[in-house]
Amino acid sequence: AAKKLKNPAKTLLRINPDVDPEVHSYVSTGLASSKFGIRNSHLQWFLDEIKKEPLMQLVGVHSHLGSTIKKVNIFRDAAIIMCDVLQRINSEGFQLQYLNIGGGLGIDYDHNPENKIPTPTDLIDTVRPYVKDLGLTLVIEPGRSMVASSSALVNTVTGVKTNGNKNFIVVDGSMSALIRPSLYDAYQHIDLTAPNSNPSQVFDVVGPVCESADFLGKDRTLPTPSAGDGLVVHDAGAYCMAMASTYNLKMRPAEYWVDEQGQLKQIRKGETLEDHMRLFEGLM
Repeated sequence: AAKKLKNPAKTLLRINPDVDPEVHSYVSTGLASSKFGIRNSHLQWFLDEIKKEPLMQLVGVHSHLGSTIKKVNIFRDAAIIMCDVLQRINSEGFQLQYLNIGGGLGIDYDHNPENKIPTPTDLIDTVRPYVKDLGLTLVIEPGRSMVASSSALVNTVTGVKTNGNKNFIVVDGSMSALIRPSLYDAYQHIDLTAPNSNPSQVFDVVGPVCESADFLGKDRTLPTPSAGDGLVVHDAGAYCMAMASTYNLKMRPAEYWVDEQGQLKQIRKGETLEDHMRLFEGLM
């Protein structure tokens, strides 16, 4: 594209700072063992190659530490390392403008008011002292902390059962619609959608998919629901619908927007088996 437009492409190098974000290993992206980013031992090669390319303009550096981070000192540690890297790069004649300290802040998935979850402002205040004297534009990536609590997965209870050792609430939702609990062993808060005076028990909340990984929550204390009751999995606004699939031919659900007046507006149609089968029409 740069050659076609005869205009240099502005580029950031993704650096691997080897900082532990203290999160699930699957969403840890800034350790030396990660597949992401450039380690110091390889940085010089990239700088030499960029110097040879007139249609590439190096304007900044980027790191991404991981997701659901709950301690801002982790971003401070990364900022110190990244500023050192940036100064090293500038010493070779570059004039970098941007420092992107990537990595997603967590939210209070537990719904525990005693949890102290840092905000994007806390993140900025923590790294500001290390970047302000370098005249850089600081970029952060606070997406999860802004949108995760904006959505929920709403399910219908299809039944309650026990195997003698465990109690189960079976719902029509599944890991196909919301895979975070089974993929990351992630906790997402679960409630019934209406008051219920039945005795509370400890349940696993599971779906109909044919594998034991199909759960939305384990060991949850809830009033015993009846078939047809509603059950909501909170905080599904980040990486939930985007990761949904048609595994076990469970079609992706519809999505609804709740407007300022509390009215529902459908913004995405639920998929049907007919929609799925159309993908194969005319191929045989």
